[in-house]
Amino acid sequence: MLTKKEIKEEMPNKKRLFLILLALTAAIFVLAACAPQEPAEEPAAEEPAAEEPAEGSDLGTPDNPIVMSFVPSQDSQEVLSGAEEIANRISEITGYAIESNIATEYAGVITAMCNQEAHVGALNTFGYVLANEQGCADVVLTSVRFGASTYAGQIIVRADSGIESIADLAGKTMCRPDPLSTSGWIIPALTLRAEGIDPDTDLGEVVDAGGHDAVVLAVYDGQCDAGATFVDARSNVSDEVPDVMEQVVVIQESAPIPNDTISVIPQMPDEVRENLVAAFLQISEEEPELLNEVYSWEALAEVDDSFYDGFRQQLDASGLDITDLTGN
Repeated sequence: MLTKKEIKEEMPNKKRLFLILLALTAAIFVLAACAPQEPAEEPAAEEPAAEEPAEGSDLGTPDNPIVMSFVPSQDSQEVLSGAEEIANRISEITGYAIESNIATEYAGVITAMCNQEAHVGALNTFGYVLANEQGCADVVLTSVRFGASTYAGQIIVRADSGIESIADLAGKTMCRPDPLSTSGWIIPALTLRAEGIDPDTDLGEVVDAGGHDAVVLAVYDGQCDAGATFVDARSNVSDEVPDVMEQVVVIQESAPIPNDTISVIPQMPDEVRENLVAAFLQISEEEPELLNEVYSWEALAEVDDSFYDGFRQQLDASGLDITDLTGN
């Protein structure tokens, strides 16, 4: 047995030994944490992880429907009704889940396609060129009217207005369907500038009527001194105002303009794109009345982006930036 004196002498030694052991234990934990870790052994029966589906491969399913966006270039209710019928028919042909909507203006469709909130857009000529430049749209089809894939614009006035030429429009109120309407504003704006009339400063007022039909009626009723539409939007309201051809006259027509488009977002999978084009063409061949109900289209024809190069050259020749033409 140890004496009290021996116990006192032993205590510091044990304390030192304890501290040394504590330090060694801490060092072991530090080294273990820094040492390379052996990979955990995978269970032998586990199957390899399934390959991730390609981006957009579920487009057209109920959880990710294809959204088609149209513009109200004519009567909004008629366009909406016709758009829904086309969407339903394409859904039946392809098996895709499809939704349709009507934007309040051309710019709304472009914005929706740029944000991938819409996947298919019925874009007018200028709207398509603008959206394509922004990387938001690829044309797949163009419309056919009166057997042609081009059309023209016209500037109209009341027969009793005393306005006989473009030069007479200075200081007058002018109606347009939409700021991005090709025949209803882009081309007329170029025409006005060519005559020395700045649309932003030399007209009395510019009124957005909301559609080509509405422009004709506004001119007919005297709400606007002049208006711009496609040729010949007057016939669209002849049932409502039978004497429209006599009361509203054309003072100028434009050069040919490539027709409106069916465009898709560039991110759309090729298979989905091909199936949609085939479905539209089937409708064009078998049920053209559906196209006529929406935009007075007789048929659809396949085109690529080069079809619109001539129109781009017209814009370039004007010397104006695209945004200058939109008033934005």
